[in-house]
Amino acid sequence: MDNKSAVSIFWFRRDLRLNDNAGLYHALKSGRPVLPLFIFDKEILDELEDKDDARVTFIYETIEQLGRELQQYGSSLLVIYDKAERAWTNIIKDHHIAAVYINHDYEPYARKRDNAIKEILSAHGIELKTFKDQVIFEKNEVVKDDGKPYTVYTPYQRKWYSSIKPFYLKSYPTEKYLKNLVKIKALPVPSLQEMGFEKSTMHFPGREYKNVIEDYKEKRNFPAIKGTSHIGIHLRFGTVSIRELARTAYASHDKTWLSELIWREFYMMILYHFPQTTNHAFRPEYDRIQWINGEKQFEAWCRGETGYPIVDAGMRELNATGFMHNRVRMIAASLLSKHLLIDWRWGEHYFARKLLDYEMASNVGGWQWAAGSGTDAAPYFRIFNPDAQTKKFDPNLEYIKKWVPEYADFSKYPKPIIDHAFARERCLKAFKAALAK
Repeated sequence: MDNKSAVSIFWFRRDLRLNDNAGLYHALKSGRPVLPLFIFDKEILDELEDKDDARVTFIYETIEQLGRELQQYGSSLLVIYDKAERAWTNIIKDHHIAAVYINHDYEPYARKRDNAIKEILSAHGIELKTFKDQVIFEKNEVVKDDGKPYTVYTPYQRKWYSSIKPFYLKSYPTEKYLKNLVKIKALPVPSLQEMGFEKSTMHFPGREYKNVIEDYKEKRNFPAIKGTSHIGIHLRFGTVSIRELARTAYASHDKTWLSELIWREFYMMILYHFPQTTNHAFRPEYDRIQWINGEKQFEAWCRGETGYPIVDAGMRELNATGFMHNRVRMIAASLLSKHLLIDWRWGEHYFARKLLDYEMASNVGGWQWAAGSGTDAAPYFRIFNPDAQTKKFDPNLEYIKKWVPEYADFSKYPKPIIDHAFARERCLKAFKAALAK
């Protein structure tokens, strides 16, 4: 490739696919050859605690696959391992860039990073062009009539439904324009080892989701059966298009699965408008709670040794597979924040470390919901009884027997880490005291 000829650069981030990709589509139609780019951002990778972090392996394998797909069009992917700002400083030196194209990212770090990159590019007369890709509606597109963001899900959902038009669900036909990719030989990719990581042996779920949609409402709450799609990791990293998923869900007889996609967008909208909620309660008065934060109890919860089998099964499933059933996530989060009075941020951080489908907006939103401090919060006095939840959602103990085999022998299985009735009363006192201040 002649470095003196101007190119458009498309920077892949949370959109790791060629098909139906908004920013890539606009780059390909720009009239300039398009150089695809991916940056393994040291700012993010250096924060990860596990060198066999499965998500890094997933991204790496996806990047390799993207490279192979690009080679079919005589192109390649420029892959860089560095801090984003330094990477861009070097890219600008090495290439004559007409414009840079990206899709929006709504997380606080990403917004700060993208603003910094925009300034670097602007200083060199390069425009940063940004597009909506990972949601159907973003930022201020679904808000109250007075322009303020919704803070309760149900009215947000109603407005989402009333705002939807076929246009929003249409795919971007990138396939028509892939001939406009830069023609270049295959470029080298830094190895996982060079980046300080090792290959994970964890299994990654596939992209099949249509087989669960029609029965989703009836099956989604039972962890022993595969009643959910496990599509989260693909949504998180953009290996599937949200427009394809929403289009399929919208056309289905039952809209329960679609409502889960809308929950995801609701939490992304909340994170965009209230970025402080990553570290602070959405309802500020809940930051006054006097957490006990017992480290040994937290470690027992992490290991799946609380003596509450439905919670232990969930934590062991998470540690072994990077997945936890959503119903069990709520039960486990409630136990940690309300039974044990351990700060919800501890649990949120642990899920962030372990979940393959970790998405900051949904994880923070879900944990704040469980703790009672968030939007649409379960009232603080609504405290899940793990035994009652087990009887309702795992009545034959199939899920528990799979992940907690020693439960069959009561002499080997530990007693509950805390008595439910005692924990409930203690929680109510602690929350009342905080909210009365």
